Amino acid sequence: MPPVLELKNVTKIFQLKKGLFTKKKLYAVNNVSFEIQKGEFFSLVGESGSGKTTISKLILRLLKPDEGEILFLGKNIFKMKGEELKDYRKKIQVVFQNPYTSFNPLMKVKDIVKEPLDIHKIGSKKERLERVEEVLSLVNIPVEFMERYPDQLSGGQRQRIGIARALAVNPEIIIADEPVSSLDVSIQAQIINLFLKLHKELGITFLFIAHDLNLVRHLSDRIAVLYKGEVVDYGKTEEIFTNPKSKFTKELINSIPPIEF
Repeated sequence: MPPVLELKNVTKIFQLKKGLFTKKKLYAVNNVSFEIQKGEFFSLVGESGSGKTTISKLILRLLKPDEGEILFLGKNIFKMKGEELKDYRKKIQVVFQNPYTSFNPLMKVKDIVKEPLDIHKIGSKKERLERVEEVLSLVNIPVEFMERYPDQLSGGQRQRIGIARALAVNPEIIIADEPVSSLDVSIQAQIINLFLKLHKELGITFLFIAHDLNLVRHLSDRIAVLYKGEVVDYGKTEEIFTNPKSKFTKELINSIPPIEF
């Protein structure tokens, strides 16, 4: 079986204005290759400006690569059309860094979580509400919260709602883009443990994007480390920590204190 997701020699170039008549090329992503297997917890780690967000946007088809391919179950996502593309959008869901910015403040929790089911026309009205209750239970949100609005929730509760919304359509892979960086440390631990629980119980494939290498050590089967748009380390988590190949990865390991959960 092919990998759930595979990037093959992907490059994304942005043209920056250098002067009145000249432009400078910025290689936001440069010849990046990695693959994610079904059921794997894969982490993409790098500092701000390393290309993590660009890769996420490429996978979501918000940007198009200048070179290379992105394959979903062996198929090039940029050649998908019609129902095949709609199915891809259903099977790849996102949990954002700050879910509040992606929520409609006028929508109740039940409607926020139900929205992907409505978009993809999954089930009857009754079945959609039952699915909302089911995924809220999975993320430990009481059913009475269905009638609340986003501004009535804490940061941790909003992130749980964001995770529930991503789970609603039973995706093949969830991209978690810096999902705990805006939360208090105590809440971070709860959300990390929730990701671990969902991965173990549901077998969902995760692409976890973060800047903290020690954080993802507790989560990941494998890791790719990005530096200035290039993958400088790639492999099994413990191999990265015990035998890092790049100077940048060594500095990350030495400079960030471990986090205990």
